[in-house]
Amino acid sequence: MGQNKAPETELDELLSQDISSIIELERTAFDQLVEPFGKMLVLFGAGNLGRQVLSRLRQDGIEPLAFSDNNPVLWGCFIDGLQVLPPPEAAKNYGLTSAFVVTIWNTDHSFVRTRQQLLKLGCTKVVSVVALRWKYAETFLPFFWAELPSKTYKQRELIKSAFSLWSDEYSRREYLAQLKWRLFGDFDTLSAPVLQESYFPDDLFNLQSNESFVDCGAYDGITLRSFLKRQEIFYGRIMAFEPDPINFSRLQTYISSLSADTINKLLTLPFAVGAKRAKVRFEATASLGSCMSDNGSIEVDCVTLDDIMREYKFLPTYIKMDIEGSELDALAGARTLIEKHAPVLAVCVYHRYDDLWRIPLLIQSLTNKYHLSLRPHEIEGWQLVCYAIPDMRIKK
Repeated sequence: MGQNKAPETELDELLSQDISSIIELERTAFDQLVEPFGKMLVLFGAGNLGRQVLSRLRQDGIEPLAFSDNNPVLWGCFIDGLQVLPPPEAAKNYGLTSAFVVTIWNTDHSFVRTRQQLLKLGCTKVVSVVALRWKYAETFLPFFWAELPSKTYKQRELIKSAFSLWSDEYSRREYLAQLKWRLFGDFDTLSAPVLQESYFPDDLFNLQSNESFVDCGAYDGITLRSFLKRQEIFYGRIMAFEPDPINFSRLQTYISSLSADTINKLLTLPFAVGAKRAKVRFEATASLGSCMSDNGSIEVDCVTLDDIMREYKFLPTYIKMDIEGSELDALAGARTLIEKHAPVLAVCVYHRYDDLWRIPLLIQSLTNKYHLSLRPHEIEGWQLVCYAIPDMRIKK
């Protein structure tokens, strides 16, 4: 990650380009990357994204040569009229005469590993779908932290301001790596995930036996399981929010399996968390991706943490937020709690492209009591978490 240069120097160089050159990069990068093969493309990955890319390319009059996929169930099948080939066969037929575009993007997939696989099979040109997303931004963007580089570049003053907030060298390097990914689609600059489990980086702080833990986006209890298994004797309290009805039911099922003593310390609420009390539309997918959305299929209650903690006389010492892009609003709705009490915060910063700098800036604007750290818990941008830790909780 540019270890030979000071992070401050790297940041200045990264943001010094003229924005017109960034816009030109968005427009031309994909076509340049697939040269000299032009429209001779193989799509590696025949899932939802692969089908979406196929449809969009066809609108441009481009007919890919084939799909390829590591799933043997698909080999020999035709998906939307395009045959799926085993990787060795696809490489043998087209590896020297076409570009392989990797059309897979999820938490279980590594572009770097797939690129290595295809290069070993003899493919000469393997590119990610990043630049293709830029070219067809109206179809493929925004997507989590992926967005047009020019939109990131237009926020360079905020980006510079947030850089100064990270309290450790690792966080500053990771911040730069994530910016390079957003601006240039550079997967090679990203570091490997840290060893610590999400929300429990014991190199930064330790849990307390009397922790008052607030889980925003509790899903089916996945984080609560990790929290409780770390507490041999738990004297604190827990409040968990999950607005998706099916997820909430699964959460309740998990909680019913706990000891009576633990259940008595735990309150679950079927609410979304935001900047104000309101009825909101919610896309309930019964998955980790359930989220507030103007096009949501159901309506749910949204509350603020300031209000709900006051109502229940609950003073949190640790708040975790993984709420699919609503983190900024939820932090705004916890303004008083953060200003007065500075609980430990673990906030996801990968759901929207500018969360990476806007979330730490918002936290710092509320109080100067925090040390801020950035940690990647999964590969290639997924599960990127900002930790805000008050001085008395920092692991010495």
